[in-house]
Amino acid sequence: MTRTILVVDDEPAIRVLLEHELGRQGYRVLTAQDGVEAIRKVEHDRPDLVLLDLMLPGMSGLEVLRQTKAHGRVPVIMLTARQEEVDRVVGLELGADDYVTKPFSLRELVARIQALFRRLSPTSRRPITYARLHLDPARHEAWLGGRPLDLTATEFALLTCFLEEPGRVFSRRELFRRVWGLDDIDDTRTVTVHIKNLRTKLLEAAPLIETVRGAGYRLAIAPDTDTAPPEKR
Repeated sequence: MTRTILVVDDEPAIRVLLEHELGRQGYRVLTAQDGVEAIRKVEHDRPDLVLLDLMLPGMSGLEVLRQTKAHGRVPVIMLTARQEEVDRVVGLELGADDYVTKPFSLRELVARIQALFRRLSPTSRRPITYARLHLDPARHEAWLGGRPLDLTATEFALLTCFLEEPGRVFSRRELFRRVWGLDDIDDTRTVTVHIKNLRTKLLEAAPLIETVRGAGYRLAIAPDTDTAPPEKR
């Protein structure tokens, strides 16, 4: 199946470059030069991934991100020339899965795209039940006490890591390697913000993910296998 990527950037040279390179990688590429056009294509074409520049004319990239997330679980990788950490953090808190700072390496961008699609790919792994949590990796679905959880691909992958090895401490670097599929972590804040978002969605199970000072994170609650997942219909 050919994946569709929507490139949203007001710079024609960037759109042409990415359309050519991603097309060469086997992806179907759509482009948009502003936020209004981007939202229209998200609604009409249902892309598998959005590459989104934050510095857009008119409607801001952050507003495009908000509206894109309102249309479902469309993964988003932010493209931005801004150096301020707050822009990246706000985007991640709004649900972006990753970011790449301009000027970017095409090789790195393609690697991040491939890593994100791997997180979304169906898997033969069996469902995992731990305490009141139930994950079905093959369906990419999660529940907490029978309530469905709306997790991004990155949040789902992080939670899977913790549930597969309860009690194990994962460093930020290891989580970045296992979830993003890359060895070179240039900003540990990325992992930190995704953990924060995941904790917020698991609020009623707090403290599910525990911070181990100076070491990383681990699953902190005891298992309760009496809780069954919701029935499928």
